[in-house]
Amino acid sequence: MSEIPGRLVTYCTNVHPGESWEETFDSLRAHVPVVKRAVSPGEPFPIGLRLSDRAARELNPEKNRAFRDWLDQEDCFVPTVNGFPFASFHREAVKEKVYLPDWRSPERADYTVRLAGLLAGWLPPGVTGSISSVPLAFKSFIDRSDLPEIRRQLESVLTRLGRIREETGRSVLLALEPEPGCWLETTEEVCRFFAELSFPEPLMRHLGLCYDCCHQAVEFEDPAHPLQSLISAGIPLAKVQVSSALQLPGGELGPLMALDEPCYLHQVVARRRDGALLRYSDLPQALALHEPRPGDELRCHFHVPIFQERTRTTGTTREFLDQFLPKVPPTVLLEVETYTWEVLPEELRCGSVTDSIIREIRWLKERLHA
Repeated sequence: MSEIPGRLVTYCTNVHPGESWEETFDSLRAHVPVVKRAVSPGEPFPIGLRLSDRAARELNPEKNRAFRDWLDQEDCFVPTVNGFPFASFHREAVKEKVYLPDWRSPERADYTVRLAGLLAGWLPPGVTGSISSVPLAFKSFIDRSDLPEIRRQLESVLTRLGRIREETGRSVLLALEPEPGCWLETTEEVCRFFAELSFPEPLMRHLGLCYDCCHQAVEFEDPAHPLQSLISAGIPLAKVQVSSALQLPGGELGPLMALDEPCYLHQVVARRRDGALLRYSDLPQALALHEPRPGDELRCHFHVPIFQERTRTTGTTREFLDQFLPKVPPTVLLEVETYTWEVLPEELRCGSVTDSIIREIRWLKERLHA
């Protein structure tokens, strides 16, 4: 492998359907070389790998050797794994199931440790890996009485990540990913939770954050402040998922009706003129319950291609990316994550899925060089 680039820019392969290892590997072989030739022809290409629990279990030593040989042949490497969706993520009603098993469950801990062991074997020297994961749980699933068990599961995983570092010399961060409607949804909640954990430093060094720009734009976070809050709280930024949401000035939800689809959860946050936020757990609830007022602005958790300034009927939160990306340190991995390809309206698809990925990465790199 040639020299690792100084700034890592990739896309998350959760855009490609596939739950078994064979399906996952087939998708990688079909799409990654094409993307690499277009956006990274002269240097190694980082893969943002989505791996289900099933695929991770099926990846035995023989299959893993074949995968590593393929990585070498294609001049690619794996610096990060999406360990958020445990099971099926496409072509069925995922909705709130995407958070299960959550961090109350030993299954979630075992899955994360399994991913960490694989990732440690793929990491090039000197590259810190990351595993993005659910923001503890969906808010309506738990209450504060569940936090001791969540703490125990996190402690067990962070302890194992410490052992992996001792045994292999490779560092892997568990990167919790805040999302609307979850126990961790705002940067303020993240900072408060990390402070309450108060694990010893040898454990905390393996815990960080995956900052998804779509999620935090939906929360109406000011792109000027989150990074400073995280730095002040001593929370490592493991990676940034570069993504964009739908935006509706004026508060009328009519344009969103055509996007109400049964697979994914599309949380909606409305901001009143006085700054008050109204949260809806999914698009059907917002369509049924929200009463628009003059001065409202709505944002919907529906990942759209990051180069889009608007759709035919709505705006997007691309302005959030324009303001946020220049503030991200160059050492932080950037991962385009528009996993909604199969449910996107035709007008937003812009060619094949591979064409769209290439266009997104090129747009991102142009913004970084501007």
